[in-house]
Amino acid sequence: MHLRARHDWGAIALEPDTYGESAEGLPLRVWRPGGDCELLLFAGIHGEEPETTVVLSRALRHLSDPSPHCAVILAANPDGLLRGTRGNARGVDLNRNFPASNWRPDPITHRSTLDDPSDVVLQPGPHAGSEPETRALLALIDDLGPRAVIALHAPLACVDEADETPLGRWLAERTGMPHVRDVGYPTPGSFGSWGGENDVPVITYELPLASMDDHVRDHVPALVELISARSFDAWR
Repeated sequence: MHLRARHDWGAIALEPDTYGESAEGLPLRVWRPGGDCELLLFAGIHGEEPETTVVLSRALRHLSDPSPHCAVILAANPDGLLRGTRGNARGVDLNRNFPASNWRPDPITHRSTLDDPSDVVLQPGPHAGSEPETRALLALIDDLGPRAVIALHAPLACVDEADETPLGRWLAERTGMPHVRDVGYPTPGSFGSWGGENDVPVITYELPLASMDDHVRDHVPALVELISARSFDAWR
């Protein structure tokens, strides 16, 4: 497909659809594909990982026409991105709020930096699927019916999927990051847990701890290849 010239990368050429609202009433936006949805890519489910939104936006800005087969969400947690918080406006870690069998009601913790202990407290929500952002994303996936989902996170520098797939292997080789089966700690109520129980292949694409220039150089090209691909036969 035709890609835009470099001088046009300042803004996204395409208009998104709204698939729901955040806890504070902000629109949840998705850029739908022109054809059948083979792949959904989403970023920004953790508001403290804004680099995921910027990198995916940079890739989307290459397109002059809708992606043939990829849907794109730049900000799955817009309230958190605006506040600079990992969780949403209610203090819920959305990636611990999905209705998987391993969801737990207990408070959860995360690290302030990679060198810190995991002692910053968030909640998984009053019940699984309690948050509007979670419910809207699940409804959108039901509507789109993607063959796979890539969730962008940071900064663990790996490609994580429970069951190895050609797409996951390609992404690891293309980015030079290790291909792993888990991130080394429990993730109750995570999107990946939900996907594994609902026959939705999930790849967690963890950007490394790096400068934005490094992210753009090392990761935007792979994302552009994905969202501009006319066929996903090679990744099945």
